[in-house]
Amino acid sequence: MSDIVEIKIKRLSAEFEDIPIPSYATSGSAGMDIRAAVKDEIIIEPSSIILVPTNLSVEIPKGYEIQVRPRSGLAANHGIGILNSPGTIDSDYRGEIKIIMINLGKKKFAIKRGDRIAQLVVSKVYTANLTHSDDLNHSQRGKGGFGHTGKE
Repeated sequence: MSDIVEIKIKRLSAEFEDIPIPSYATSGSAGMDIRAAVKDEIIIEPSSIILVPTNLSVEIPKGYEIQVRPRSGLAANHGIGILNSPGTIDSDYRGEIKIIMINLGKKKFAIKRGDRIAQLVVSKVYTANLTHSDDLNHSQRGKGGFGHTGKE
C-alpha cells in the first residue's frame, strides 16, 4: 500500500480548460503525464532549448517535491529530453510549471496543444542538518572520483 499525498492544482487560464490535468496512465505508473498548454504548434529546432508552458500551478505539502522527468518515448523516438532532469518543483513554489525541453535529435520536433511532454513524480524530501567536521570516517572508496569505483 502506498501513501496518498494531496496536492492542490490550479489552472491559470480558462483558455486551456480542454487540456487534461496531470494523471497516471496506469495503476502502476510512478509518474503523471503533464501536457503542453500552447495555442499553436511550437517547433523545437535540433540542438535548441525551449520553455513549454503548462497553464498549471500547484500547492505541494511541505516535506514533498515534484520531480519533472522526461518521457521515454519522446527520448527514444525523437531525441527530446528535459534539461536539468530531474527538475524539482519545491513545496513553496506557486508559479506556473514550465518544462525545459531540449531537442537532441537531428530533426525539428513539433509540440501541439495538449501533447504529453513530461512526467511528474511526487517524492518525499528529507531535510539535512549539516555539521562541520575536520575528520570524516574512512570508507572503502575513499577519495576516488568519477570512474574510480572498483579500480585498484
